[in-house]
Amino acid sequence: MKEVKVEVIGTEPPCMRCQAARKAVEKAAEKLKVAGVTVNIEKTNIMSKETVQKYGVLVSPAIAINNIVKIMGRVPNPEEVEKLIMEAAK
Repeated sequence: MKEVKVEVIGTEPPCMRCQAARKAVEKAAEKLKVAGVTVNIEKTNIMSKETVQKYGVLVSPAIAINNIVKIMGRVPNPEEVEKLIMEAAK
C-alpha cells in the first residue's frame, strides 16, 4: 500500500472554494482507497508564515501533494486530483 500526503492550502475558516477543493480531494482519496493508495489529507492555513515560506502560495485554494504545489488558485475536479495523486504514488 502506498501513502500520499495531500495538503489543501486555504483560508481559515475555509472559504467556499477551499471547501470545494477539499471535497474534490476527499472524493479522489475515496476512489484511490480501492486501488491501495492511502491519502493523508491535511488542511493548511495560507495565512501562516510557515506556509508562505514553505510553498510561496498567496492564492487559495492550492493543493500540495507530497510537499509540491500542484494546483493553485482554482478548484480542481476529483478526476484531476486522482490523476495527480496516482502520479505521486508511483
